[in-house]
Amino acid sequence: MQKVSFELNGEFVELNQLLKLVGLCDSGGAGKQIVASGDVKVDGKKELRKTAKIRAGQQVSVGDVRISVVAV
Repeated sequence: MQKVSFELNGEFVELNQLLKLVGLCDSGGAGKQIVASGDVKVDGKKELRKTAKIRAGQQVSVGDVRISVVAV
């Protein structure tokens, strides 16, 4: 499993934007498609809300990639 750490500068980041910012897709629109496919989990639970607010301390999983969101 590949582990990625994302440093969060604000209060939250939208899920589709997070996928773009860590390089899993080329655009926010492509990120929305990944979320809609049902392949994304937030803290171990399937997440279908494309613009779900992801905050520091949460874990996002897509396939074999785990993204840890940490506060700066």
